[in-house]
Amino acid sequence: MLTDTAPTTRTDDDVDTSVPPLSPREQLVRGVLVMVLVLSGALLVQLVLLSHLQHRSSQAERFAEFRKQLALGTAPSGPADDQGRQLQSGTAIAFLEIRSIGLKELVGEGTSSAVLSSGAGHRRDTVFPGQLGTSVLMGRRAAYGGPFADITRLKKGDIIDVTTGQGVFSYKVIGVRREGDPTPPAPAAGSSRLVLATAGGTAYLPEGVVRVDADIDGTPVVGARPVYTAATLPAADKPLAGDSRTLFALALWLQALTLLSVAAIWSWHRWGRAQTWVVFLPPILLVGLMAAGEVTRLLPNLM
Repeated sequence: MLTDTAPTTRTDDDVDTSVPPLSPREQLVRGVLVMVLVLSGALLVQLVLLSHLQHRSSQAERFAEFRKQLALGTAPSGPADDQGRQLQSGTAIAFLEIRSIGLKELVGEGTSSAVLSSGAGHRRDTVFPGQLGTSVLMGRRAAYGGPFADITRLKKGDIIDVTTGQGVFSYKVIGVRREGDPTPPAPAAGSSRLVLATAGGTAYLPEGVVRVDADIDGTPVVGARPVYTAATLPAADKPLAGDSRTLFALALWLQALTLLSVAAIWSWHRWGRAQTWVVFLPPILLVGLMAAGEVTRLLPNLM
């Protein structure tokens, strides 16, 4: 005998919502993917946004200190301080101003990636600006404020002013040259030349070096001999070089990021999405930004 039966309806309580646990290999793979995603995003944010804010903050802080030193007559005028100790990397040594392109930039001692993250830098195998001989200043093209982004717009006769502990010196641009262009004749005896250098190519994709040559419009001063020569200058201070001295710190941050990523995947599976976002997002972003900051030091110093 046939009887009418009501259709069976499954409720949410009848549905097996359990998720099988991740294997160690799956946790590792997903953790690595999270780490790569976070690091890539953090690097992009660091280069395009945060680096410019860091550059601005560093310039403002160091300018106030350098102006004070100029007023007291204690600003450095050579590669060593008044006690004969070599200047530390990043020490403010000059103020650069180019009115035609609206550039005002404090210059630090050294040209490693770390130094150029705070502003333009003075190549340590050359004399200080305003002194007899040739002085080379290097600056970034795009990242960390990109202070030298517009130096290719300079034209013959444009004025470059540099203030150091020995006074204010003016230079007249004699030309802009790129890779493969002939080098201008050496400056006359008893004269001074200033060379500005940055990356060629497009922003964040450096290709070769662009240089601006300028000769002093006035009388140079005598300065101390550079500590380094072209042969002994550290590799990290040369154009388009990265600074591998940051690898140890980078390794530590990457280890921390890896552990956080794997823990976040485990938490996602065990606790749920909301809890994972609340607990792990802030530390992952912080560690990712710290790691990205170290990665930028491995990139070309003129980028």
